[in-house]
Amino acid sequence: MDLIPEHLINFEIDLQMVIYHLFQLGLAFLFALPIGLNRESSSNGAGLRTFPLVALASCAFMLIAMNAYSAGDGEAEARVMYGIITGIGFIGGGAIFKQNDGASGTATAAGIWNTGAIGIAVAYQNYEIALILSILNFCIFQFSRQIKPKKVKELAD
Repeated sequence: MDLIPEHLINFEIDLQMVIYHLFQLGLAFLFALPIGLNRESSSNGAGLRTFPLVALASCAFMLIAMNAYSAGDGEAEARVMYGIITGIGFIGGGAIFKQNDGASGTATAAGIWNTGAIGIAVAYQNYEIALILSILNFCIFQFSRQIKPKKVKELAD
């Protein structure tokens, strides 16, 4: 009777895969960082920690799925992607607050969801999509305040 399972005795780390995954996760982090910095500077709830973490986790879950399932098993990877999308929707739902005159946090929730898409795009090496999503998300957060009309609270009589 073996006390230590065989897969633990022959433990090996593929340094090339470590570097590849570090690169992928680093890109997901870098693409989400400007969005997180923008939200942090405007003090809108989720910010510098949340956005990069969502991108990192989304990228990591997809990288794990791509390595865990046999090559070409698109259905298994799609199920993981569905889980990521649903989970991020749940996180984003926590950023939305109902108020008497509407709701706040919907842009932050959408931004969190978009950041998850950035992580998935990086995992699939769709860097162009990740870059475009990052730029557009940042620009929407950065410049939409000047365009969107402010709500004026009416004074009670």
